[in-house]
This record gives sequence, C-alpha cells and structure tokens, in this order.
Amino acid sequence: MKVNGTNLVNDTNLSSVSDNVKRRSGQHHGDLRRTLEQAALELVLTKGVGGFTMAEASRRAGVSVAAPYKHYEDRDALLSELAVRAYTEQREQYRAAMADAGDPGDQLVAFAVAYVQFAADRPALFALTFAAGLDKARFPALAEAGQALFAELFGPARVLCGEDRQARRLVLAIAACAHGHAVFLAEGVLAGLSDPLAEVKREAAAAASALIAGYVA
Repeated sequence: MKVNGTNLVNDTNLSSVSDNVKRRSGQHHGDLRRTLEQAALELVLTKGVGGFTMAEASRRAGVSVAAPYKHYEDRDALLSELAVRAYTEQREQYRAAMADAGDPGDQLVAFAVAYVQFAADRPALFALTFAAGLDKARFPALAEAGQALFAELFGPARVLCGEDRQARRLVLAIAACAHGHAVFLAEGVLAGLSDPLAEVKREAAAAASALIAGYVA
C-alpha cells in the first residue's frame, strides 16, 4: 500500500497486523481507546491514511460502529491523537540519537539518520505525520507537538548558524533531505543493495553533513 507515493506495507508489518487481528478476535474490550487506535494504525498500513472510515476501524477493532464516538468526535479526532503520538515518538527517538552525538553538527547528522530509521520502523505513524491532512487550528495539540519537535532541532542549528533565520533554513533543509531518503527507501529505489536501510542511513548522514558545511561556511 502506498501513501503519498510511499510504500507502507512490508512482510513484517502485514504479519503484525494479522497477529493483532487474531488476538483481538476473542478479547474483552476494556481499553477501547487503545484498541481503536491500533485498528486505525493497521488500516493506515493496509489502506492509507485517507482510505478507511470510522466504521471500518470499528469492525477491525471488533466493536460496534457507535463505540468509537464515546472517545472521538469523528475520524479526524482519532487520527489527530495518533498524529500527536507520532510527533511525540519521533521527538523521543531523535532526542535519544542526538544525545549520543557530540557537537551540534553531529547532533543534526544523528537526527537525519534517526529520521530514516523511524520511517522504516514505524511507517504508519510516519505517514500520519505528513499525510493525514488534519486541521491544526481544530487540533492545537497537533501543532504544539510539531513545534516541540522542531525546537529539539532548532537548538543545535542555532548554535551552528548564529542566527534564527539561517538556523530554520538549515533544519528544514536537513529534514527535507532525510524525508526524501526515507521515501526512496520505502519505494525500494535501493532494493538491489545488500542492506538498503544501512545504505540510505549513510547517504542521509552524508547529505546532512554537506548541508551543514554549506549553511555554516
């Protein structure tokens, strides 16, 4: 399945989806919210962010079509919670990767590598970050989560660049380049390599280093 041109389904993901559905078939739905969110993530993988309805999520979760509305006003409200989760998990992963790096330049390179890794590990959450088309005015928590993520990256960029405008440009350039590498990986552009993920991460790191050299020179 592709979302915005990105192939989100692999053998591991489909196996996980199948196992989750089997486990839910006889379970008691004491945690309806968690069950619905998992069902929605599975549908994102198999049908795309915009390819399913609340009723489909209910059926996959094994609950009545009315049940989700006890927690979510509509489908966008469900997706917004998942998108906030996506931003939060990305922020945690990037922060951990950057903490192991040395100077600010190394931290931004580590971010680029972690970006590709997150996209490979969590394709449904990654897709929700960019393809959900949610109204951030309606869901302010979504905007806040995105801003918090950007702030993690802006700090080291500001140290390198010495002023705000150039720092923002550097963060956006590195993020855009890392995103492109992540999409290339999902599309199988480097499928002929023995270890496509490792190669794409190396290329993302090299590109980030080149961008830093260009912006800071």
